[in-house]
Amino acid sequence: MPSLTATLSTTHNSPVTDEVRLGWTAGLRTQGRRVTKQRLAVLDAVHRSPHSTAEAIVDAVRQELPSITVQSVYVVLADLVDIEMLRKFQPPGTPALYETRTGDNHHHALCIKCLTVEDVECTVGHAPCLTPEQSHGMQLLSADVIYRGICANCQNQLATSQ
Repeated sequence: MPSLTATLSTTHNSPVTDEVRLGWTAGLRTQGRRVTKQRLAVLDAVHRSPHSTAEAIVDAVRQELPSITVQSVYVVLADLVDIEMLRKFQPPGTPALYETRTGDNHHHALCIKCLTVEDVECTVGHAPCLTPEQSHGMQLLSADVIYRGICANCQNQLATSQ
């Protein structure tokens, strides 16, 4: 199985607009956080390449801030997850992945060959979208769904290699 350690997702590569940056600035201030170049660089890296590992984010941030430490990036990632400006999820058998898409109820599809991750819209829309047989007295807030399959690129490669 391929390594996901330093993989940056290249299927989304969303541009970072002034409107997006203004949203980040407002979000940080609303949460009582200072707007720092480190926080903005991490948000920028994750926004440009969703579903990235921390290692890949460190590499991307170092393009803009060469002297930033690995520890600093991890601290910023944890803080941004804590204030819900980043979403962290971890498919089984892979490192944690990060994305800026928060505040909605979407799921993920993971290619078992190349480990590409894609967003999958929830057909129900609201969270939680799955109803368990028993909630054990908990107020359920969300359900994390990861679909596993083989992406179109890997299907094509398999077909041509046979």
